[in-house]
Amino acid sequence: MAQVGWIGLGAMGRPMAARLLDGGHALIGYDVDRAAAAALGDRAKAAGSPAEAAAGCDVLAVMVATGAQAEEVLFGDQGAAPALRKGAVVLVTATVGPAAVQGMADRLAGQGVHVVDAPVSGGVARATTGELLMMVSGPEAALAVVQPLLDAMSSRAPVVGATPGDGQKVKLVNQLLCGVHIAAAAEGLAYAEALGLDAEACWEVIRHGAAASFMLDDRGERMVHGAGDQVKSAIDIFVKDLGLVLAAARENVYPAPLASVAEQLYLTGRRAGLGSADDSKLIEVLRGRR
Repeated sequence: MAQVGWIGLGAMGRPMAARLLDGGHALIGYDVDRAAAAALGDRAKAAGSPAEAAAGCDVLAVMVATGAQAEEVLFGDQGAAPALRKGAVVLVTATVGPAAVQGMADRLAGQGVHVVDAPVSGGVARATTGELLMMVSGPEAALAVVQPLLDAMSSRAPVVGATPGDGQKVKLVNQLLCGVHIAAAAEGLAYAEALGLDAEACWEVIRHGAAASFMLDDRGERMVHGAGDQVKSAIDIFVKDLGLVLAAARENVYPAPLASVAEQLYLTGRRAGLGSADDSKLIEVLRGRR
């Protein structure tokens, strides 16, 4: 079994790390919130810094929110990179964009450390059951090292490329579609209300027809029933991810008109104070209440 260092034990990172513990892997975890590592219980050690989490590990998993956070935990003060042994593998499961992962791989290659790029999709529920989709790319030898971890955390982990960053590119396609689909669900259900329809009754009808989508089914339910204070995925996540989508689109001289419009809705939600709210509350922007 692998010795795993884990950085980032938030809503997604904690259940993913727990899956590795269930699989018998030894794990030392770090999070800026010290209570997050403690929540894993006696099965895992809590590290006091990213460097401590990385020392002696076979695989260092990075599950943070942004590219800036990944940069800090790897290369900042008390960063993990100098503590990694030659031959270790950094497993990037966060969505930080292809440029960030390619930069990490270039910097770590000089000390004999490989990067496997494996951003995830599926949310907290599938992270808990080990049924995530992981979009994997990296050198063949490094993939072999992390395969038992991928098996523990995912139901599907297709290799989408040999270069770190390829996984991030596939994830950006995924996030473009997810972000637009949530926005479309919010607009459609708010439109139903504007027509004088009962949004819940309308949702129950259309979710079984040609307009069905995972996001209409999942987020639509929370839009019509209310999400309360539960946050499964925050609006701020799509502000970040659609920003990455559009940055990569500009770099490749690719127009992404639907993603651009969707980004404006998420930004409007953030400015209205909904950034940390569940992304199903995007419907409040379309209802004109924010």
